[in-house]
Amino acid sequence: MRKIVKRYHPPGTPPGTLLPAAEGAAPARIRLLEYTAERCKEIAVESLDDCLPYLKTPAATWIHIQGAPSPAMLKQLGQKFGLHPLALEDVQNTGQRPKFDPHPEHYFLIAALPRSADNEIHIDQVSIFLGPGFLVTFTSNGEDPFEPIRKRLHAESSLIRGYPVGYLLYAVLDLVIDAGFPVLEKLGEEIEHLEEAVLDSPSRDTVTTIHHLRRNLLVLRRMLWPQRDLVSAILREENNLIDEHTRLYLRDCHDHAIQVMDLLENYRDMITSLMDIYLSSLSYRMNDVMRTLTVIATIFMPLTFIAGLYGMNFGNGNPAASPLAMPELNWYFGYPLALGIMVAVAGAMGLYFRRKGWF
Repeated sequence: MRKIVKRYHPPGTPPGTLLPAAEGAAPARIRLLEYTAERCKEIAVESLDDCLPYLKTPAATWIHIQGAPSPAMLKQLGQKFGLHPLALEDVQNTGQRPKFDPHPEHYFLIAALPRSADNEIHIDQVSIFLGPGFLVTFTSNGEDPFEPIRKRLHAESSLIRGYPVGYLLYAVLDLVIDAGFPVLEKLGEEIEHLEEAVLDSPSRDTVTTIHHLRRNLLVLRRMLWPQRDLVSAILREENNLIDEHTRLYLRDCHDHAIQVMDLLENYRDMITSLMDIYLSSLSYRMNDVMRTLTVIATIFMPLTFIAGLYGMNFGNGNPAASPLAMPELNWYFGYPLALGIMVAVAGAMGLYFRRKGWF
C-alpha cells in the first residue's frame, strides 16, 4: 500500500508556467520564524508581503508554506526572492525525484519525505529554497513535519541558532532522510511476520502480501535513492551558502542516506528470498501430495489386477466349461480367499512404503 500525490503540467505547456491549485488541495498556510544566536521568534503572517520586512534584518528567516500555493503567491515569491521560474514550476509538479539545482543566488532542492499513516506509505514532496539569510520550504500535503526543528530552535541551547542558515538546511534534510528509518522499521516487522506465515501456512494471501511489500520497497527505493546523490551534490558545490562547519554535518547526513539505502536493499533481498521460499514450499507440498497419490495408486495396482482377473468369470456356472477355466470361482472359500489375498498384498506394500519413508 502506498500513496504518492503526483501532479504534472500538461504536455506542451511553456516552461515556467504556473497552474492553479488542484481541486481539493489544502490551502496554503505561511509560517515565518526569525532567529539569531540570542533569540528565536515565530511571527504570525497572512501573506508574503508580511514576510518581506524580516528579510532586511540580519537575523535568519525561515518561511514555511504548507499546502498548495497559488500561482500569484509563487510569482510574488519569485519576484521578491529572485527565484528561478523553472524552480517555481517544480514546486507545483509534486511527486518528482529528489534533485539539487544550484542557481547563482540560491539553491533549489526537492526531497522525498516518507511517512506511514493508516497502514499506508505516503511520500510527500518537500521543496526547498536556500538563499543568503533565508530558507523557504514547501510541503505538498498540507501538513507540517518540521515541528521538531522548531522546538530545537526555541531551545536555549539550540545549535541551529548558532550557525548560518545553511545549518537549518542541514536540519531539514536530516529530518527528511531520517524519516525513512521508522517507515523501513515498520516494513521490516511486516516482513518478519510474513516470513513466519510463509514457513508455517503459506496461502494466496501470503503471495499477495509479498507483492504489496515488494511494490512498496520499489517505490521507496525510487524516491529515496536519489537523496544520497542530492546530499553529495550539495557537498560538491562551491558556494558560500554552506559553510565548512555545516559541510561536516552534511557528510553525516550523507551517511544516514547510505544507511537507509542499505536497509532498503536488505529488505528487498529478504522479500526476494521469501518469494523463493514460498515457491519452494508450494513445490514441496505438491510433491508431497503427488507422492501420496502415487503410493495409493501403486498399492491398488495389484488389487485391481486381482479384481479384474477374477471378474472375467470364465466358466462360471457352466458344467461343460474347461477345468482350467478358473475352477477357484466355484470354491466354497474362493471369495474370502481373494479378499484375504488383496488385504495381505495391500498391507505388505503399505508396510514396505512406510519403512522406506515414502508416506
